[in-house]
Amino acid sequence: MDFYHYPKCGTCRKASRWLQEHSIEVKAIDIVQDPPSKNRLKDYHERSGRELKAFFNTSGQSYRQGGFKDKLATMSNAQMLEALANDGKLIKRPLLDTGERVFVGFREEDYEALR
Repeated sequence: MDFYHYPKCGTCRKASRWLQEHSIEVKAIDIVQDPPSKNRLKDYHERSGRELKAFFNTSGQSYRQGGFKDKLATMSNAQMLEALANDGKLIKRPLLDTGERVFVGFREEDYEALR
């Protein structure tokens, strides 16, 4: 399983701790240093069952500075995917790819399905 995270993110650390406590092995990938590609994000979006807008880290500096609050309503999916692929800090984290499903953010209820 790929676990995209930002090491300084408290939610990412909480998710990582949960995974360790439940002996679930993941490949940890720094989402800022090595963000997923546009094609990979498209695949993640399709498997997540979530709106593409849910992949945006709305509390992040990149989101605010980029004016995405106003831009998202008029952006195509291709434009959103391009923006996400170009800036790992723009992606809501953690992002967990189980191979079957993709979880955006950390909700313990979602992760329970991994056990």
